[in-house]
Amino acid sequence: METPIILDIEASGFGSGSYPIEIGVAMPDGALHVWLIKPMEDWTHWQESAESVHGISRDQLLAEGQCPRLVADELNELLEGKTVYSDGWGVDRTWLALMFYEAHVLQGFKLDSIYGLLTESELDHWGEQRDEVLRLTGMVPHRAGTDALVIQQTFVHIKNPSIKLSDANCIKITNHTKKP
Repeated sequence: METPIILDIEASGFGSGSYPIEIGVAMPDGALHVWLIKPMEDWTHWQESAESVHGISRDQLLAEGQCPRLVADELNELLEGKTVYSDGWGVDRTWLALMFYEAHVLQGFKLDSIYGLLTESELDHWGEQRDEVLRLTGMVPHRAGTDALVIQQTFVHIKNPSIKLSDANCIKITNHTKKP
């Protein structure tokens, strides 16, 4: 099976009123793309508990984030016509839809659940395989780029455990964040 494109999103909070603050996309060729998103003026919901998980401050977003329009355009350019997968499809599609709506851009790719590509047995072992990927690679979760890689590597590992997991040091990272 081909390695899927994985998208992950970090957000301003855990519930209603939250919005996307970081998007990571892991491509099948090992390329990783990461965007910090500058909040729209009316995106004011912020939960300290979410910040304590992802470690991204609102001030950092205001200084280094890209406007949603630019992120939407670059995502469309990268992913046009493709199916992209997420392990948090329910929330990720909502945050993605919000960003595209606010940017006045039509989303040019499909987002689907990674779990639809797994057998029942593979689903049963997903959590333990994810923990194994974290242990073997040393990656630290809760940033969109890293999480996208972890999801992708977990998929690869669960489908073919004999394949050597990628070392995070050999990943080509394209950081689309503004430098302050």
